[in-house]
Amino acid sequence: MSTTSQAAAIAQYEIDPAHSGAQFKVRHMMIANVRGEFSKVSGKVAFDPANPAASSIDVAIDASSLSTREPQRDEHLKSADFLDVAKYPSITFVSKKIVPDGKDAYQVSGDLTIHGVTREVKLLVDAVTPEAKDPWGGARRGATASTTISRKDFGLTWNMALEAGGVLVGEDIHITIEVELVRKG
Repeated sequence: MSTTSQAAAIAQYEIDPAHSGAQFKVRHMMIANVRGEFSKVSGKVAFDPANPAASSIDVAIDASSLSTREPQRDEHLKSADFLDVAKYPSITFVSKKIVPDGKDAYQVSGDLTIHGVTREVKLLVDAVTPEAKDPWGGARRGATASTTISRKDFGLTWNMALEAGGVLVGEDIHITIEVELVRKG
């Protein structure tokens, strides 16, 4: 296959921000989870299901779109104690390697940047749907990606000791990104 026909086989998509988002959960006071979301997710995906290694993912999350449904906590999470959105307005992920992991699932390794710190992480991307026509004649597909990171690996070290023992904020952050992709061209 020529380089031109290989490039043609890779479908180009943009993330539909109106139908996509990133959620997280983290342990709170060692007794329950706090859940939050980022409502502004954008990016591009080049996808070839016949040759996943030729695919790529580039995602940007607007860090200021964070909401835990508690305004005071949201402001603290956006402050210099945590995300410091004034200095680091975006959270990004850029894939480096994509390999199949069962039917309609992939292991995606790439660089995640949070709070100005970049670390390689592995995402499990599953629930990759077949392409479907939308009511406007376009083509769409969906996918869900998940991973768990240590917030300390990204310089998010603020915490508070509790009188009863333990800490206010857990170390592990469970992340889920759900996207709807719109085919371009």
